Amino acid sequence: MYIANSNYRHVLGFCLILMLLVGNSAPLAAQTKKKGPTYYSVSVNRVLRVRLNDDLDSEKARIGDHFTTTLVDPIYSKGGTLLAPQGSVVGGHVTNVIRAQKNGKPATMDVVFTSIQLPNGLKHSLNGSLTDLESKKGTSNNEGTVTANKTSHRKVKFIGGGAAGGAVIGAIAGGGKGLAIGAGVGALAGGIAGRVKKGSEVKVKSGTEFGVILNQTFSLPAYRAG
Repeated sequence: MYIANSNYRHVLGFCLILMLLVGNSAPLAAQTKKKGPTYYSVSVNRVLRVRLNDDLDSEKARIGDHFTTTLVDPIYSKGGTLLAPQGSVVGGHVTNVIRAQKNGKPATMDVVFTSIQLPNGLKHSLNGSLTDLESKKGTSNNEGTVTANKTSHRKVKFIGGGAAGGAVIGAIAGGGKGLAIGAGVGALAGGIAGRVKKGSEVKVKSGTEFGVILNQTFSLPAYRAG
């Protein structure tokens, strides 16, 4: 009987010690757990100014071809926190390409933008479309952030012709207007039907600047150099 009671006391003592250890370790674990970074929203309709890194040519391009652009203006949060510095890489790919037609129709090329990679190596997905950089199409704040006012800016593509035989950013259907682009940002073109050279291929040279309009909001933490 004495032996049984002794064993019981030993087991009870062990359980009490174990409970004390577990109780003391829980607050310690909570204290040592690292707090995750704060994320800031980059809002829908935001226009990113980018510079093309690769030539785009409708004679050679295929659906699915990837290309990259370089962010010209840094991305800041509404409160002025740096999220993506100048030099970040915005990636995209070709979604459709129609070569110049013998009946005089110029070539067209559709593209989308799907990612941004920061200089510190971090990569984030995004959903963006091609747009031009006309200031009248959006509003700008103190950080230089441009926000487009209309969702119709997403219905644009590269169209063969324009300045120095380069390309136009616009929409052929409905007699829309376009922005001629060549080496860098070109001047405003008139109606595409009257200004685009018939039967021209899309030839967008590296170094050409244009806009990427965001179709969805995405989030980034405050930028920290790697």
